[in-house]
Amino acid sequence: MPRRGTTIVLACLGVFVAYLPVTSVSVSLTAIQSALSTTTSQLAWVSDAFVLPMAAFILTAGIFGDVHGRRKVFVTGLLLSAVGAATSLTAHSIGQLWAGQALSGLGAAALLPTTLALISHAVPDHRERGKFIGIWAMCLLGALAVGGVLAGSILGHVGWRWIFLVPLPVALVAVVISLRALPESRAPRAGRLDWPGQITAALAITALVYGVIEGGAGSFGDLQVVVALAVAVVSGVLFVVTERRSAHPMLDLALFRSPGFTATTLVAMIMFLGMIGFFFVLSLYFGMVQRLDTLGIAWRLLVITGAALVVSGIAGRVMHRLSPRFMITTGLLLVTASLLTLLGADAGTSFGALSWRLLLLGLGMGLVTTPMTATAVASVPHPLAGMAAAGNNAFRQVGGALGPAVLGALLTSRAVSSLPGHLADAGVHGALADRITAASRDAGLGAVGSMDLGPRAGQVWGAVGEAFLDGMRLCLIVSAGLTFLAAVLAFALVPPGTGRKRSVRVAGEPAARVPAVPDRREVETETPA
Repeated sequence: MPRRGTTIVLACLGVFVAYLPVTSVSVSLTAIQSALSTTTSQLAWVSDAFVLPMAAFILTAGIFGDVHGRRKVFVTGLLLSAVGAATSLTAHSIGQLWAGQALSGLGAAALLPTTLALISHAVPDHRERGKFIGIWAMCLLGALAVGGVLAGSILGHVGWRWIFLVPLPVALVAVVISLRALPESRAPRAGRLDWPGQITAALAITALVYGVIEGGAGSFGDLQVVVALAVAVVSGVLFVVTERRSAHPMLDLALFRSPGFTATTLVAMIMFLGMIGFFFVLSLYFGMVQRLDTLGIAWRLLVITGAALVVSGIAGRVMHRLSPRFMITTGLLLVTASLLTLLGADAGTSFGALSWRLLLLGLGMGLVTTPMTATAVASVPHPLAGMAAAGNNAFRQVGGALGPAVLGALLTSRAVSSLPGHLADAGVHGALADRITAASRDAGLGAVGSMDLGPRAGQVWGAVGEAFLDGMRLCLIVSAGLTFLAAVLAFALVPPGTGRKRSVRVAGEPAARVPAVPDRREVETETPA
């Protein structure tokens, strides 16, 4: 296979490994909660333990690849993903599961910017590159689709830990192929690592998500929450100051002079905040309210990811003919409409009644994913494409990390506050109602599952389901508001064209207009494998 073909295949395989744990864990949340007796906030950390390292270190990984070699970072990401999967596979406590997820998140942080940079290096023409970014996005969505179904099938026969076996052989095979066939490449004029920027960015992201999760689980007036949010603000300010003064910033703030990059970055962060957070809530709805097994949950989520996968592939092929503004705005409006239609869902809503709403959601997501990534990369000079891809992904993952934290907090707060009324309506009073209310307030609605409910179990679960639906509807309204805001921003800010290059000043260099298709010898260096 020619080198370009090998590079593209490995890049797609890498993003597949990076995203495979996302839906496999999402559909298994109910099983994990039951097996490890976790609270809702602890369960949110299962998802965020993966997303946080990805958001915090994705920029550093992209620059490390530009400086020291993308193949090195790519292989390291695959190995970290494999070690993380092995750690989670052997987990017997929530702490070890968090550790495994964190290692997998570090692997994903290395893989995401590197895979896009490898494609950018292999395909320097930004018009042709859009097609391959579409394939890359299809592999990302394919991992989301396959992960859930595989996890559901596995949990039908063995315990939840075995869902983490799947990424191991895929990652190890990709390592072997990479070491044998993937050429090494670096960015031109690569600087050195920006440690002050990395430290302040990691502190800001981690403190922000910690503060939101713990504030939602307890109170935003608690000392540790106030301190965490203060650290997030101070670290964020220091990051901006550091990047403005650095000769080799890990995120050149001049990128934000490009309307295309700025618009797609804002849209990505807001959309992922709403969507990843809602997937967390949706998985719990299927498990706690509709009482579905893991495979049943996976099939329903497959409607979303399957539709997104098909549409994303089509979007990659037609992207050079249609305005990215039109595609992104239309997709976000479809997502918003789908979320609003789900407000009518309840415990008895059938798969058929849900399927068209989930299909609409997937269509909208697929229409957004490819043009959003391609526009961010195409809207800056070619030498900055890797940094642009990493920056766009970093802000996207910040939104993804905040999503379960914000919506999980809203879900718990609304559901717990409405539970006493639903228990009374169901005829559950006295000491039993008080015990259920106290348990849900301390550890979330999932704590009810470990209680001895006696002959009133059916009434209690009906009340719990109604309380959960109250919380889910609030989350739907918030998610729909966020995606509508993203649609407005996309319409107002995304350039109407198909991604022309703009003049952007690189840190430490004079402003210069970089041609849309630069001489490859001037922008990349390649070392034989």
